[in-house]
Amino acid sequence: MKNNLFNDTESAFKLKKNFHIYNAVFLFNIITRKFLVSIFTNLTLLMLKLRLPIKWVLKNTIYKHFCGGINMSECNKIIYNMYELKVHSILDYSVEGLINESSFNKSCNKKINIINSVSKNNAIPFAVFKPTSIGRYELFKSVSLGIKLSKDQLDEWSRVVERFHKICEHAMKMKIKILIDAEEFEVQKAIDDLSVEMMKNYNKEKVIVYNTIQFYRWDRLAYLNKLFSIEIDRSFKFGFKLVRGAYMEKERDLAKINDYKSPICSSKNETDKNFDNGIDLMFSNIKNLSFFVATHNEKSNYKVLDLMKNNNLNNNTDKIWFGQLYGMSDNITFNLAKNGYNVAKILPFGPVENLVPYLIRRAKENSSFEGQSSRELSLLKKELIRRGS
Repeated sequence: MKNNLFNDTESAFKLKKNFHIYNAVFLFNIITRKFLVSIFTNLTLLMLKLRLPIKWVLKNTIYKHFCGGINMSECNKIIYNMYELKVHSILDYSVEGLINESSFNKSCNKKINIINSVSKNNAIPFAVFKPTSIGRYELFKSVSLGIKLSKDQLDEWSRVVERFHKICEHAMKMKIKILIDAEEFEVQKAIDDLSVEMMKNYNKEKVIVYNTIQFYRWDRLAYLNKLFSIEIDRSFKFGFKLVRGAYMEKERDLAKINDYKSPICSSKNETDKNFDNGIDLMFSNIKNLSFFVATHNEKSNYKVLDLMKNNNLNNNTDKIWFGQLYGMSDNITFNLAKNGYNVAKILPFGPVENLVPYLIRRAKENSSFEGQSSRELSLLKKELIRRGS
């Protein structure tokens, strides 16, 4: 694949008016500076704690850039406009920190309602859910560690499993693919095991359930190879969403606090190599799986395009989807769509205060990978020059 596909800024920013681009330039100028991100994070959390009127400012700056809206209705215009350019959407109702059965049931029902809504919209082929939004974090941690559960905990876990089945079965019934989010290392084993159980039940005729693999973890290739070698039952298909990862600093801190080896690769280069080896592994097993490659890394996207061509796979094969977060890497998303590939923007929505943890992660992630933010800035400025603005 000739490496100039992602340089077309006219296609990348076709939906953005000049003031949107100026806002993005302003945001990424801040995000590229770690000390400013630290100040922004601490100030935002303090002002929210003191109940100062900051939500309006957040909504019209960083929230507006990275999120679709407070509710699904607010997202509709964005979804429609992107679909006109052949870019799909994945609605992500981002809620964190739920702790009781009532909130878990409510969150589960919210996922069901989202599946019902998006099943009527060709622009939205996937739904997504965070496992700890339907079950207690500490319970996932205990199950992952193999700790013997009490009778009450076993009953509680059975309800978590029941919610998993409820969501995945309904997704299959409504013909919507479902992405299961990855979370922290200490809870991920339980999520992995449940995800495979869901695949065995609901990935019979086609791939409905996708588990998320975070390749900034050095053990993920071994996990996948073991999974492929152990699972000799070919009556179901695998589904995976490939990401680099979202909890790097937190994972390293948790490893130090709890005195275990960090699950995170020692460097970005090691993570990149891990991710690209994961792509190779997907193509080695392509007959029995589908995958969603979710990355803002241009090199990794080009690698997938080359391997699709080498394996005689059509650009629009349903086996392979590409995805980027809303507000990032438009040069990848819209140029892939323009060339006939299946691509989607992950579009978080929900109340401003609920999405603050997500927004802080986005800011920290961009400040950690300076090259990424610098690339965003250069493309935005290039487009302004092209427009004569």
